[in-house]
This record gives sequence, structure tokens and C-alpha cells, in this order.
Amino acid sequence: MRSEQKKRPEQKRARERRPHRAPWHGTASKAVLYLLLAVLSIPFVYPTVWMILAAFKPAHEIFATPPTLFPEEWTLDGVSKIFTVTPFARQYLNSLYIAVIVTVVSIVVCALAGYAFARIRFPFRDGLFLVLVSALMVPGEVTIIPIFRWVSQLGWMDTHWPLIILPIFGPQCVVGVFIFRQFFLSLPAELEEAARLDGLGRLGIFARIAFPLAGPAIAAVAIMKFLNSFNMYFEPLIFLRSEEQFTVGLGLTQFQDGYGEPMYSTQIGATALTVIPILIVFLFAQRQFVEGLARTGMKG
Repeated sequence: MRSEQKKRPEQKRARERRPHRAPWHGTASKAVLYLLLAVLSIPFVYPTVWMILAAFKPAHEIFATPPTLFPEEWTLDGVSKIFTVTPFARQYLNSLYIAVIVTVVSIVVCALAGYAFARIRFPFRDGLFLVLVSALMVPGEVTIIPIFRWVSQLGWMDTHWPLIILPIFGPQCVVGVFIFRQFFLSLPAELEEAARLDGLGRLGIFARIAFPLAGPAIAAVAIMKFLNSFNMYFEPLIFLRSEEQFTVGLGLTQFQDGYGEPMYSTQIGATALTVIPILIVFLFAQRQFVEGLARTGMKG
């Protein structure tokens, strides 16, 4: 007891002798860190800012050497033609509603498949999952011919059905299944045991416990599916024929003048509009997106 009493004053004096950090020390460190991050972000932010401002430039300024960021001569000629030269508004809505449907349905399908591979034991489970993952190694260009014949036989040419069905049930869905499987593997088994004691079945456990907890995985899959579907170009090029059915990717290639020359400022302005939905989705779900990807490799 006496030794402990002697140690206490010594520990108190040692704490008093420790140098106290000035209150400005933490603020200065944060300021330097933010400044460094701002400088490092320039190569990523500059192209987007240039693209937005280039929509208000005449054509000769877009190709000026050296390039300039702000227009010397502001003009609305290019921006005013975005919705008049082609049915770009209709094409924009086509891409939006296709991306929303693909994202919502893919989350449900991938979550169900990921939960089955993670929490349900059935014959050849691991072998089937290996076959499923191996589909990622097959390039889409290899399977496009049989898919084209299949779509043609179903009468889906020049419709949006192949752009909705293929991303949901095709090889593009495998990554989503993998992310959900890895997330559900990390859930403690005690949750399922407690749910079974309450009388819940497999579907009830998934709908009321597992799926509501999978927020990070849902955000990660949602961003990837929305981004891939909204920016789709190869599949619309194969399956669509009429301008009214075009998506944004094909619509951007149709801005041409009477001589067949590209309308660069109009194309750039339309391209800037296509970035807006992706930025909105990512800004609202970026934290869950990073967390979902981080938890993907926690348990295998």
C-alpha cells in the first residue's frame, strides 16, 4: 500500500512534466492535410471542371493550344442545341429508368444469391460458386453472337428488354453476388439462431435481419450497377436501332451538323449532363460504398 501511495505522486509529477501541445497544433496539421489532399485532387477534378466550362466555349477555343480553363468568349450556342438536334431528353430518360430498374432488381437478386451461398448449405455449393465466379473470365464479346440470336428470336430487337435482363442475370451480376456473399459470411451465427428461436424461417431471417444489416454491400452494388447500366454503350449499339430508343451512350454520338461534322461544344455539354446522376449517387452512398468494398475481403 505504501509503495502504491509513493508511486501516485511520482506519476502525477510525470504527467505535469509532459509537454502540452498547443491548441493550434491539431488545427495546423489538419490544414496541411486538407491542403495536400486538395493538391492531389487537382488531376481528378480538373478534367470535369474543364468539360463543364468547355460547353460554353466556341469550337476554336476547345482545341486551342495551350488549352485554357475559362472561356475567353462565353457562348450558349452549343448548350442550346443539346435537346433540339437529337431527342436527347428522351434518351436521357431511357438511360435513367433502365439504370434504376437494373439497380433495384439486381440488388434483390444478388442479395438472395449471396445469402444462399453464404448461409445455406446445399450440395455442390462451393463448386457452383466457383463456376459462377469463373463467368467473369469470359469476355462479353465472345457471347454477344449467341445472345444476339436469342434476343432476335424473342423479338426483343430495338427494345430495352435486353438492356434490363442481361445486366441483372448475366455475368455482370456475379460481382454483386460475390460482394453480398462476403458480407453475409461476416454476420455472426448467433443472429440466425436467435431468429429461429423467434420462429422465423430462412426468408424471414433474410428479409428482417440479414438484408437490413447489409447497407454497405447494398450501397456498393447499387453504385456499380447504376454506373455500369447508365454508361452502357456496347449492348445498346448491338440491340437498338431507332433514336427514340437510344440511351445516353449512343445519343452522344449523334450530335453532328449538316455536313456530318461533330458538334463538339454540344457533345461536351451533353456529356457533362450525363455525369450528374452518377455524382449524386456516389456522393450520397460513398461512405457505405467504401465500407462495403472493405468488408468484402473480411471472411472467405
